[in-house]
Amino acid sequence: MGMTSLSELLKKAISKFISSTSVDENTINELVRGLQRSLLVGDVGVELVQRISENVRKRALEEKLPPGISRKDQIIKIVYEELVKLLGEEPAKLKIPRDRRYIIMMVGIQGFGKTTSIAKLAYYLKKNDYSVGVICADTYRPGACDQLEQLLKDTKIPVYRHDGEKDPVTIVKAGIEKLASDGVKVILIDTAGRHKSQETLMEEVRTLQREVKPDEVMLVIDAGIGQQAGLHAKAFHEAAPVGSIFLTKMDTSAKGGGALSAIAVTGAKIKFIGIGERIDEIELFNPAGYVGRLLGLGDIEGLLEKFRLAELMMDEKRAEAFIRGEFTLEQFVKQLKDLRKAGPFSKLISKLPLPGIQNIPDETLRDAEKQIEKWDAIICSMTHEEKMDPHIINSSRIRRIARGAGVLEKDVKNLIKQYRLAKKFMKTAKRLPKKFLKTVQ
Repeated sequence: MGMTSLSELLKKAISKFISSTSVDENTINELVRGLQRSLLVGDVGVELVQRISENVRKRALEEKLPPGISRKDQIIKIVYEELVKLLGEEPAKLKIPRDRRYIIMMVGIQGFGKTTSIAKLAYYLKKNDYSVGVICADTYRPGACDQLEQLLKDTKIPVYRHDGEKDPVTIVKAGIEKLASDGVKVILIDTAGRHKSQETLMEEVRTLQREVKPDEVMLVIDAGIGQQAGLHAKAFHEAAPVGSIFLTKMDTSAKGGGALSAIAVTGAKIKFIGIGERIDEIELFNPAGYVGRLLGLGDIEGLLEKFRLAELMMDEKRAEAFIRGEFTLEQFVKQLKDLRKAGPFSKLISKLPLPGIQNIPDETLRDAEKQIEKWDAIICSMTHEEKMDPHIINSSRIRRIARGAGVLEKDVKNLIKQYRLAKKFMKTAKRLPKKFLKTVQ
């Protein structure tokens, strides 16, 4: 049933909240209780559940409502953000160099799908145009190398094995030499499965780490062990510094949320998750995307974009000043910087309810987006008088500003030109509709 239990309970709690006729303290408390039940069923630690509950309740009751946003949307966003924070906010990235050899040593508990995960990772890397090979150094489990070859038989990914040799260090060193001579750049090492309490096998991990010096140690963990994942991550990290984690069986474990949260608390980085049995069912872990699926929020990006746009809205007095073209050079650049934080100019500006703004040429928007860093430096290099009145900026001032900002003189001239064009454009625009002015207060 996979992450079904956790996901269905979370969706039920969110659905009940959305269908409520009003949003008050009682409604918020009921939502928080639903979140608590869902997370505890998902094997998330009690302390973490309590922390999330308190954060959601406090933010839902105290945060100011952005213009044009409903209270329900705001609270759903709060729940989403707190869950993403729980799992580690940054999405995993594939940072494997292509111009040199890179060795990944895979470690984990026997029976947790390590060999299958190695095959998935090898296939994933090959699909991403890496030259990849695998070394089978599991000298304990009969058939380990056969399984690896079977999983990769149709992929043309080489598997190095050394039947009869019992020393994993010898196998790995010979395998690295052979695969490197064949032009393989990324080498994955399949080590024997072990338990954190098996000191002999854990010592073997330490020896391999010391002798082979892999670029990365990746720990494979089964999502089904829930909170115990954190303890295993800690134990393996003490044996050989774990650089990343591959969490398997996320599609079949009801305790996936518990495993994810427990690992996140240790500070270890979850890089990949297994989402099925097929060799191609692997993906880089994205906490935001995972939480969005858990909550059943198909259009979570649309909701987040609403908030980004709301944060860009100005109060009525400021909006009217901009429409009249009454803004300084510094205010002009600041507004562009704020816009860029929320996404591509062409996408965001077209959605701002400013009359005529959709008519700004895409080329102008692209140029502004490219120039924004230079413009910010230019503003910092100006005097207060120059920021307030660009008309006083003559040739000698332009040279001084350009030197101070580390840009060309033409960049300074371009900023002044775009500023004047923007003022001219805004002055010719019609007054803001009253409806819009109400939404931005």
